[in-house]
Amino acid sequence: MKCSRTRGKKGIRHPDPDDPPRRRANKQRGHGNFDNDRPPVVGVVGRGSGAVALAVVGRTDQETLTSFVGSSTVAEAMVYTDEWKGYARLAQNNRGHATVNHTPGQREWARDDDGDGIREVHDNTLEGLWAALRTFLRPFRGVSKHYLGQYVAVFQWAYNLKDAIPDTLRIMLRLTPDAS
Repeated sequence: MKCSRTRGKKGIRHPDPDDPPRRRANKQRGHGNFDNDRPPVVGVVGRGSGAVALAVVGRTDQETLTSFVGSSTVAEAMVYTDEWKGYARLAQNNRGHATVNHTPGQREWARDDDGDGIREVHDNTLEGLWAALRTFLRPFRGVSKHYLGQYVAVFQWAYNLKDAIPDTLRIMLRLTPDAS
């Protein structure tokens, strides 16, 4: 089967300069901010509890990230991040801080610091959460930056509720807890 062009001639420019063709994908490099229409979403995930805290912020500078982590975690929390400079002051906020190095020469995704065979230092849980958030947002086909916080809040609520539903149903139906 041969594919053929059905409309227009190849190489003819878009006729109306006031109606430019749609730009596909976000080709801007670097970290976004609210002003350049790329509002960053920051988040933390509890390793033991699985609880998630997410927020849309204006910038991803050290001050913003430090205050978010400080308000979203307990004082004794150990924070695992990548090596980006915005996370540099987290240890000064009474939080333990360990990093993995994603730079092209290193390519470290997880690390075992205490030698027990379990790689404790990683940020894969949160990286998986970002994939789930993008999957959640995909059916909406573009979300305004002014409403992104509300979509993120719905996702956070649903993510935190997923573990509570079986326990709640068990209590409501007066079933005994699983023996497993």
